[in-house]
Amino acid sequence: MMFRLSTEQETLRGAVKEFLASEGSRGGFSPVYDGWLTGWSQPFSEKLAANGWIGITFPREYGGRQGSYLDRLVVTEEFMRAGAPVACHWHADRQVGPAILSHGSPEQKEWFLPRIAKAKVSFSIGMSEPGAGSDLASLSTRADPDGGGFVVNGQKVFITNAHRASFIYLVARTDQNAVKHRGLSEFLVDLKVAGITVRPLVDATGAHEFNEVFFDNVRLPATALLGELNKGWNQVVRQLDYERAGIERLMGNYRFLEDMTAFATRSRQEHRPLAADATVRARLAELAIEMEVGRLLIYRVAWMLTQANVPSYEAAMAKTYGSEFQQRLASTGMQVLGLYGQLLPGSSYAVASGLPPLSFLRSVMQTIGGGTSEVLRNIVAARGLNLPSK
Repeated sequence: MMFRLSTEQETLRGAVKEFLASEGSRGGFSPVYDGWLTGWSQPFSEKLAANGWIGITFPREYGGRQGSYLDRLVVTEEFMRAGAPVACHWHADRQVGPAILSHGSPEQKEWFLPRIAKAKVSFSIGMSEPGAGSDLASLSTRADPDGGGFVVNGQKVFITNAHRASFIYLVARTDQNAVKHRGLSEFLVDLKVAGITVRPLVDATGAHEFNEVFFDNVRLPATALLGELNKGWNQVVRQLDYERAGIERLMGNYRFLEDMTAFATRSRQEHRPLAADATVRARLAELAIEMEVGRLLIYRVAWMLTQANVPSYEAAMAKTYGSEFQQRLASTGMQVLGLYGQLLPGSSYAVASGLPPLSFLRSVMQTIGGGTSEVLRNIVAARGLNLPSK
């Protein structure tokens, strides 16, 4: 089948590509790996906002373009392709904004959504805990009703950019007697509130994106509650679909595949190109095809959202495929490139971007964060294939 975007969407893609090329050539940004995690630049996000490229799906009354999820995917795909530093607005635009649109009060919509669209507020995602990662419903952070508001105590872990964000989207237990999938609620919490401590977690590459976040008798007003009290699980499940269906896990690797292919096909003084080996050529071709398959899975989810259908197992499929593709790509890259793959930028024999060792180390977490492959396969089995589950 032939899949084509509309003329307007192709024009939008062209405008984004032209902007990114111009910004890159003028030093407006330097490409970064996993720019949705590691590339934090509020000034750059504000430039994107000025072009209307944040909050694309938001209604115009809240500062958005009232565009489709396909429109948003076209834009974000080009961000990932270019390695643009978009972490400042990423979580707010990808999932917190849609959650506020679906469940927020009129006051929350009026305050948060225009600020998200202008890149004036940023969010980290407060879900995982030391004892509740894949089994999120087992979380133990408490938000006890108190005097018309709430008092929060507990700990979150692996919270991306909590040391930089202005708010944290928090899932906490508000009914201690309910079974674990009930009694949860969502909150929008200012990270400057007294009693919140953020401690860094440094990953295997030496980067600091993750954090532990501790809540010690943190007092929240009733207006911090997002949606219905004790109905947070149903709201969280929908939000995770937005998180899992994004293009970032797949296209964050575009430059790696492109650079590795270019490196493998060029001659290096007395040595023949790596791609002179038929096995290497075949594997590079396989990876290029696998990336295109992943794109189609993600476009399928965006199309469903545009048609007002709710993806579930489709989002789980896209996330599983994308994160496992990253691991296959990283592993193949290190195998094909051999010792060249361990060289840092600057060496005449290094892969231009210096991505192979970085991608290899960072790919380990991809089949864990956002839902493990095992959990996501269970979702596909139960919701997509109607297989029995416990």
